[in-house]
Amino acid sequence: MKQKTIGVLLLLFVVAQVMAQMAMPVHFSVKQQQTSPDVVDVVFSATIDKGWHVYSTNLPDGGPTSATFHDEGSTGAKPQGALQPKGREISEDDKIFEMKVRYFEQSVSFVQRYKVTDEKYHIKGYLEYGACNDQMCMPPTTVEFDFTGNGPEKAKEPEKADKKDEPEKTPLAGMASTDTVAPVSVADTAAIVTDSLAMGRDTLSHGEAGWWAPMVDELKAFDGNAVSDHSWLYIFLMGFVGGLLALFTPCVWPIIPMTVSFFLKRSKDKRKGVRDAITYGISIVVIYLALGLLITALFGAQTLNSLATNAVFNIFFFLLLVVFALSFFGWFELRLPSSWANKVDSKATSTSGLLSIFLMAFTLALVSFSCTAPIVGLLLVEAGTSGNWLGPAAGMLGFAIALALPFTLFALFPTWLKQAPKSGSWMNIIKVVLGFIELAFALKFFSVADLAYGWHLLDREVFLSLWIAIFGLMGLYLVGMFKFQSDLVDGEPKPMPVPCIMLGLCSLAFAIYMVPGLWGAPCKAVSAFAPPMYTQDFNLNTREVRAAYTDYDEGMAAAKAQGKPVFLDFTGFGCVNCRKMEAAIWTDPTVAKKLTQDFVLISLFVDDKTPLPEKQVVTLPSGEQKTLRTIGDKWSYLEQMKFGHLTQPLYVLVDNDGRPLTGSFSYKEDVGAFLEFLEKGARGKEQGARD
Repeated sequence: MKQKTIGVLLLLFVVAQVMAQMAMPVHFSVKQQQTSPDVVDVVFSATIDKGWHVYSTNLPDGGPTSATFHDEGSTGAKPQGALQPKGREISEDDKIFEMKVRYFEQSVSFVQRYKVTDEKYHIKGYLEYGACNDQMCMPPTTVEFDFTGNGPEKAKEPEKADKKDEPEKTPLAGMASTDTVAPVSVADTAAIVTDSLAMGRDTLSHGEAGWWAPMVDELKAFDGNAVSDHSWLYIFLMGFVGGLLALFTPCVWPIIPMTVSFFLKRSKDKRKGVRDAITYGISIVVIYLALGLLITALFGAQTLNSLATNAVFNIFFFLLLVVFALSFFGWFELRLPSSWANKVDSKATSTSGLLSIFLMAFTLALVSFSCTAPIVGLLLVEAGTSGNWLGPAAGMLGFAIALALPFTLFALFPTWLKQAPKSGSWMNIIKVVLGFIELAFALKFFSVADLAYGWHLLDREVFLSLWIAIFGLMGLYLVGMFKFQSDLVDGEPKPMPVPCIMLGLCSLAFAIYMVPGLWGAPCKAVSAFAPPMYTQDFNLNTREVRAAYTDYDEGMAAAKAQGKPVFLDFTGFGCVNCRKMEAAIWTDPTVAKKLTQDFVLISLFVDDKTPLPEKQVVTLPSGEQKTLRTIGDKWSYLEQMKFGHLTQPLYVLVDNDGRPLTGSFSYKEDVGAFLEFLEKGARGKEQGARD
């Protein structure tokens, strides 16, 4: 029992450490270095988590939050010169802010020099900085310091410091040592204590207490249930459809009647023949399911989850799918060494029982590789980048069940074989159509890499142009306007059947549907695949959605009066991904209508520099004191205290009493997912009204 208790405590400790690392992507420490009797350097040193970056100093107005130094009534010393960054600075053009931004990755130091003017000095102030990754940004965060020390014995009298703007409490105790490190917490998402609630209500809110009441546990409960079986079901169904398509290829369909007839004829007992055919189908499921599990085991959950945004992997996937598409077009054929299939086939012939049947199923997998590999490859790529660490296994299970189903059904109902369509040119048509689809999906993965590296080779209008061309050509192919070499029979093209012509018309219509997107139409059907709207250079769609309120209490009071739920938007003037969401998602007509008509929209800018009427010192859940100086500090504190988050963009749907209606939503350029988020909030309001 004692060992179990220790184990549980260790597990909780590890979880706490992981949560702390997630909450603090930037880790600052501050120290003073007295380089001479009359010169003191305040050094802010940071280590930055992988994927995050901290912006440099003196960025132009209207951009991200620059690193800025603020002195607060120091005595006996004066700041000398500007804040100096030290580290490997990266500079790049930012298309959203239309300016060149500079930032640091991995580590950086900022140094502020002081000139000592008295025998004893007291320096006090803070560093303000901004940090972002590809998905979100931290609010402007402060690193505070309070140091004392001795200056030269013969120093002139210092000017008296004006202390009228100092807060009532100091966040950190003064430090007499000239080289003492003071670790500073960047973010804290622990449970909210009662004192913090009282401080929030008494000093910050002029509305009802419930508006500021912490809802960390309630929001976590919603977020914890946000992952549903929908993604698993989607991956499974995607695999099942892929398996059905693989059935109707020249490598698989002709094998079905031969295999089923073999099992029924090799045994005089029909039941045994049916049992063997079912075993054959189960063997196919086992083989492909093992492949999915092997992919997960080789890469691991962490790697698979990172594939969705990893630029190198996405370039590899792009090239892989292009190769698969060209093989389906008939340029070349993907084949495994014939000796592999021959060896497995001879082994199956020389053995008996279940092993023989399993080896026959394995032979099918090898022989059909040229047709199934592109489908399996696309499926594994999609499943692996889905964020589900067992996604490949779920996809392969669906694929294998669809592939094995006809072998079992035809064994149970042999008369169906006579009614099944015969092999013919229609199977080659399926291969070519799959080639077009693989080519279209390949562009999706190249788009991810293009956005990550900022190449701007595949902006939205270029992507849509290529998709229009791909689906236009596919439509022309299906209606018989042109042929591939593999479609010719005795050198002559055959007319396309009526179903192909109908599908061709649908493909042409889809291509025409995307044409207005070249001028800024949202094209919701492809929004999950196309690059975001902000990458489009020529855009006639100037629709904007702006919040009616930028003050939390005013907005909540309005929502209370109107009886509407609230859409809380924790954002920032310097938040790149916030602008992306507003340009790509909020401008969608359906989204815009819901935001403006069904909710009271409140945007809270965590980097608003407007000073508060009076500075406030609040106590964070960790016991650390924090000085709120600006309106942005106030909204940042609200986000952390009420919801346990400290990143932007963050969207929370609450009722007009401040209670969450569903889980939170962050950066995800998916119109469908965002609409589903809004619908869940509306259903949550209706449920709350009934309760």
